[in-house]
Amino acid sequence: MAWTESYHCDVCNTPRNDAGDWWLAWTEDVSPGGGESKQPMLRLTPWTPVLSQSMEVKHLCGARCAQTMMDRWMGAAARADTAATSSND
Repeated sequence: MAWTESYHCDVCNTPRNDAGDWWLAWTEDVSPGGGESKQPMLRLTPWTPVLSQSMEVKHLCGARCAQTMMDRWMGAAARADTAATSSND
């Protein structure tokens, strides 16, 4: 029995075919050092079959959807930072 994987863009739901400029994105927590708390980081890389199978990875069909995802991620991070700051006051 053959197994076929299919992918769709996590922003616009476009199905992936062999053509196109697809990207993968995921988030990590990074420790900047100096006693500072961990910071969220968005990572973006060109499509690779091995990374595309990771559960944490978002599949993006091109620059526009990559930018849309980055904009959404930055907005969510800013809201989280604002909420954390106001709860500490």
